[in-house]
Amino acid sequence: MRGWAPGGGPAGSIEITADSVQRGDVIQIGGHPCRVTDLLQLAGGAKRLRFESGELLTMHSRTRLVAVRTLRTW
Repeated sequence: MRGWAPGGGPAGSIEITADSVQRGDVIQIGGHPCRVTDLLQLAGGAKRLRFESGELLTMHSRTRLVAVRTLRTW
């Protein structure tokens, strides 16, 4: 899926793992879009994600999710 992000840039759906998740990614959880604002590296390759809402999610090293990411063009 490709479209335009609220900031005006092009956006696309991508599969993310704990290694590839980035600040600004939007992950849909329980039907609600959640934007990643902070990441904390944990043991075993896991990461703890903090969302704009203040909620936390731990992504283990083998977790795979679909996120919307603003595509950077040069």
